[in-house]
Amino acid sequence: MRVAVVGASGRTGTEVVREAQERGHRVTAVVRDRERLGDLRPDQVAVTDGRDAEALAAAFAGVEAVISCVGPVKGEDVQVQSAITEAVLHAAASAGVHRCVVVSASGWLVDGDDPLGRYLAKPILARVLREENAAFAETERLVREAGLAWTIVRPPMLRDGTARGSYHQRRDGNVRWRYSIRRSDLAVALCDLLVDQTAVRKVVSVAA
Repeated sequence: MRVAVVGASGRTGTEVVREAQERGHRVTAVVRDRERLGDLRPDQVAVTDGRDAEALAAAFAGVEAVISCVGPVKGEDVQVQSAITEAVLHAAASAGVHRCVVVSASGWLVDGDDPLGRYLAKPILARVLREENAAFAETERLVREAGLAWTIVRPPMLRDGTARGSYHQRRDGNVRWRYSIRRSDLAVALCDLLVDQTAVRKVVSVAA
């Protein structure tokens, strides 16, 4: 499958590019700065501002699916996340790409949470991360309203490090008693869900 990874030079995006290529997918890395790819060798590279829907549509030409790994970046306007998501969705539709997997987060919701998360941790974080949580909510709204074969993936806290080799998923709420996932394991989950027809138009929480 030909897959475009938006945010491919980020810590999650690089793991997704590696995992997708290991599975035999041909990957187009969509980035703002080619130099940030380092030693990563995607099959193609498209350098563009993620908010430029026209440029993104050109990058998506011939692509069969898109994985968006864009999230809030410290020091940047939190609205950038939803702005890029909106551009990605419009570009995918314009390019005739129907399959779209979008990374969100589980931290802004309490559905399915254990008591520790629901009544202690999340209320505190909700006050501290009010703007970030609103950005995730807006991102998910945009995805749900898009006429695409979308999947929203909600991980908890992201960590770096070697993959543990397994993860848990849940489709009716957050994964209970699981508070983090390594980016390399998230990449595995994203590539699994990309080809899982039962995940189309579903929200999937994942954790390790």
